[in-house]
Amino acid sequence: MFSKLLLSLKIKLGKTTREELSVKACIQRGMKVGENCHGLASSTIDYAHCWLIEIGDKVTFAPQVYLLAHDASTKRHLDYTKIAKIKIKDNVFIGARAFIMPGITIGENSIVAAGSIVTKSVPEGSVVAGNPARIISKTKDYIDKHKEGLEEAKIYDSSWTIGENITKEMCITMSKELDCSLGYVK
Repeated sequence: MFSKLLLSLKIKLGKTTREELSVKACIQRGMKVGENCHGLASSTIDYAHCWLIEIGDKVTFAPQVYLLAHDASTKRHLDYTKIAKIKIKDNVFIGARAFIMPGITIGENSIVAAGSIVTKSVPEGSVVAGNPARIISKTKDYIDKHKEGLEEAKIYDSSWTIGENITKEMCITMSKELDCSLGYVK
């Protein structure tokens, strides 16, 4: 049934990738997405309850984030599935393969580390990590630590990225230079 829906939406929307189709279909069904959001197309969105998902402005999703607005663990015993909103406030970064459970609010200016399973709401300005995700620092402290790190670390401009066609030689150089240290790329 889902593949038929995707096909019918693809026909209506024209030439669109499956990822773009998913986001557009969710928005059409009521998911709210703010301005300047990035990476949502590479996420898995709970299409069955996407209207319960609200995403603020300037939110970045790393690859393979999972947004789940329902939990069927109660279905067998109670004959009901739990459902709840997911609210992601402004200026949030969610790392690769993070899993956001139903009923979660992620406060403004927060960071969710890669691979985290978020089972409790995240206060504004917090960095969370782990399974289950726990607060590990304040966002300000995390950023200040990395500002200090910029002073001693190897810095690369945007020419050192795939988007700017980094060369094989540059890849080898970067790999050698970062053998035992942290660097930053623009």
